[in-house]
Amino acid sequence: MNDNFTTEFFGIGIQNGKTPENLGVLWRSAQNLGASFIFTIGNRYAKQACDTHNAVKSMPYFHYETFEDFFKNLPKGARLVGVELDDRAEDLETFEHPRRCLYLLGAEDNGLSKKAIEKCHYLVKFKSEKSLNVSVAGSIVLYDRGRNKPRS
Repeated sequence: MNDNFTTEFFGIGIQNGKTPENLGVLWRSAQNLGASFIFTIGNRYAKQACDTHNAVKSMPYFHYETFEDFFKNLPKGARLVGVELDDRAEDLETFEHPRRCLYLLGAEDNGLSKKAIEKCHYLVKFKSEKSLNVSVAGSIVLYDRGRNKPRS
């Protein structure tokens, strides 16, 4: 994949999130682990007690009605990284995070849409026998990004 500029940023979001509580926990992790922005596709964010830092008021929040709307508005040079238990997904443990990217998680019961999986520049997964709570999975990915690893 081509070098995607030198200035780093990343955002994280959920497509058709199942519960508002998951969003609140993920936003709190995003704020603590250095995300530049947060977003939702489909279902909107609603204030939750678990977002004790009120991340949605502390960092840019974007909402997109559809995946197509989201995809056509990707920031210039950004790569889309889908987090999905899929045979084509790379192991997070050895994945080189792009300098500029958006991490996309799907709802716990359905995962990412087929369209989202097709459009992702990368898919990542990590060692887990079964799927995890979406906010936990997102937090693991964000933590891994913060580790001292090469960037792609």
